[in-house]
Amino acid sequence: MAFFDRFRKGSRARADERAGVPAGYFPTYESMRPLDEDDDDDLPRPRVSGTPAYDDWDAKLGLVDEVLAGAEKQRLRWWQRGYWRKRSKLWWSGRGLLASFAILALLVGWLTVTAPLSKSLEPIAPPQVTLLASDGTPIARQGAIVEAPVKVSDLPPHVVEAFIAIEDRRFYSHWGIDPRGIARAAWTGYGGGSTITQQLAKFTFLTPEQSLTRKAREALIALWLESWLTKDEILERYLSNAYFGDNQYGLRAASLHYFYRQPEKLRPEQAAMLAGLLQAPSRYAPTKHYDKAKKRMELVVQSMVDEGYLTAAEARALPDPRIDVRTRDDNLPTGTYFADWALPLAREGLEAGYSQQVLTTTLDSKLQALASRIVARAPLGGAQVALVAMRRNGEVVAMVGGRDYAKSPFNRATQARRQPGSTFKTFVYLTALEEGWEPDDAIPNTPVTQGSYRPGNAREQYSAQITLEDAFASSSNVAAFRLFQAVGSDKVIRTARRLGITAPMAEGDPSLALGTTSMTLMELTAAYAGIAANAYPVEPHAFPRGERSWWEWMTTPSKSMSSATHEDLEGMLRAAINRGTGRRAALPIANFGKTGTTQDYRDALFVGYAGDLVVGVWIGKDDNTPLAGVTGGSLPARIWRDFMSGALRIEGAPAPADTPDPEGPVQPLDVIEGGEIPLGQDGTSLKVDENGVSLRQDGVPVEVRVDEGGVVVRPAAAPTSPP
Repeated sequence: MAFFDRFRKGSRARADERAGVPAGYFPTYESMRPLDEDDDDDLPRPRVSGTPAYDDWDAKLGLVDEVLAGAEKQRLRWWQRGYWRKRSKLWWSGRGLLASFAILALLVGWLTVTAPLSKSLEPIAPPQVTLLASDGTPIARQGAIVEAPVKVSDLPPHVVEAFIAIEDRRFYSHWGIDPRGIARAAWTGYGGGSTITQQLAKFTFLTPEQSLTRKAREALIALWLESWLTKDEILERYLSNAYFGDNQYGLRAASLHYFYRQPEKLRPEQAAMLAGLLQAPSRYAPTKHYDKAKKRMELVVQSMVDEGYLTAAEARALPDPRIDVRTRDDNLPTGTYFADWALPLAREGLEAGYSQQVLTTTLDSKLQALASRIVARAPLGGAQVALVAMRRNGEVVAMVGGRDYAKSPFNRATQARRQPGSTFKTFVYLTALEEGWEPDDAIPNTPVTQGSYRPGNAREQYSAQITLEDAFASSSNVAAFRLFQAVGSDKVIRTARRLGITAPMAEGDPSLALGTTSMTLMELTAAYAGIAANAYPVEPHAFPRGERSWWEWMTTPSKSMSSATHEDLEGMLRAAINRGTGRRAALPIANFGKTGTTQDYRDALFVGYAGDLVVGVWIGKDDNTPLAGVTGGSLPARIWRDFMSGALRIEGAPAPADTPDPEGPVQPLDVIEGGEIPLGQDGTSLKVDENGVSLRQDGVPVEVRVDEGGVVVRPAAAPTSPP
């Protein structure tokens, strides 16, 4: 308490000093007794020698209150209310200026850390992706078309002057940012104001976002570029990477594309038109909008006159440039069915930017060429076709999405959702096997006479009883329907989901047993790949994947069926292809598959596997109208067999036909390795492999071999039946 009294005394003394009151003018705090309302007349009247009497006691009490309030304020802390109330404007101004400098320093530091300053000094490559087959064969390229960079010293003066006049008149005098240009753009209300250096800085950003943060980074990079590169180097980078429309990046590519002329030989009117494209390349592209490009060119020419690069007479004498677009040497297609499917998958795993990417895919160029030739020669009539071939692990090695990519890039293998028909029955029978049914268990094969849904068998073929294996082989609809009801729709759906089917499937829908839900051929083929590998789900992929790490193996284990169930299911699949509806697809090796035909012959499918290949084939019409009696066991099965025969080198691949190649130029081979060479129109063919030479004459195989006894000619051994 004594300390508090001393503090109050000191505070009162300081207040007296500020007010000009001599020390001791007022009595001490201790001499003042409490005031009562009834004894105001008895208040002490202090007198100080040498000073006038202070008779106004009310004023004295007010000053005492002020002194006590000052002492109270001195006890406030900065976080307490009222502490900042008495600060002066000058004090606030100084603190605000210091805070602004601190925020600016933090902002510049953050921009320096986050802006790609070092990347801005690297050579800028165009956004281009080239896809290679598994053997290194280029199959497709998508992205920018580019040519070699330009050198300012090699360009005619009127080429450089055209770009300087329209894009950045003070380019050689400013330091990366042009305040005068920004002010002019703001005053006139027109966009722009960005210097050539700032525009070059845009190329280093990963996204085209429009924000104040990006503009700040852009300005910072512009200053960075100006400090590290010469003006000519900045201009060369700008001209060599700017976008000129029609997928042309860089002045050289644009010059060759629009005028078929090297930029070192551009005429003034041609240079002016190219310079005018930079503001809106797609809108001013002269190949599509020549009138707009010409008006923009006239603005560039007038800017050159204003800057003294051209006289008015020279500007009036300039002719209209003539566009000269020619087919250039580029044998890679910009799109194929496989490339259209693979490129989005590729970009998911790539960093966004302008770097050129060359990616090796899982596509097998020989198998792709084989698939293209087989599909091209198939008697499809007015129907479309799709084929997907993949390894058991999901590596897609061949894809045909239609008859002709140039006419229809719609990919019927990955985009079209059609009914799978009886190929869906595989999931019904697999569910039954897992529920304890056996392949030789019997099930009624009589017509369905009850309920609102009454499926029937093809050609009205019925019997009292039929085994599960025979029902699957003959694709009995009534047997599959009854089995579906016995095991339950929910369990069948769960089985299909485990195998990777994501298509919507409604529980309780009896038609689901016959494959009435819609899905892609890729999705269906991948499910069969899971059956082939007995490890599912299988994810189709276009790029090689390494071996699974132990962590992936522990955290994402694949599902599988028991070995007994898998053996029983494969027995059914073999029965379907060897003695059932898929007999036209039979191979002289172990093969497994299932046919599928939808209502009114709108879709025909065959999906199966042999060796390490799993292949799905679909035939149908885009308008979903019926086919002319085509079933899954007819043309799709034959296409499947022909492809498998050539791919697994069981028989010779079909000879090339003079029909459109659905997949584009993928270095087609006339005869694949180990295939047959046709020798005439009478069916005679020659086959050469590491074992010798084999002939077929009038359909009879003849072998010609060389051994220790010399040349031996003998009938070829007949192929063994499937085990």
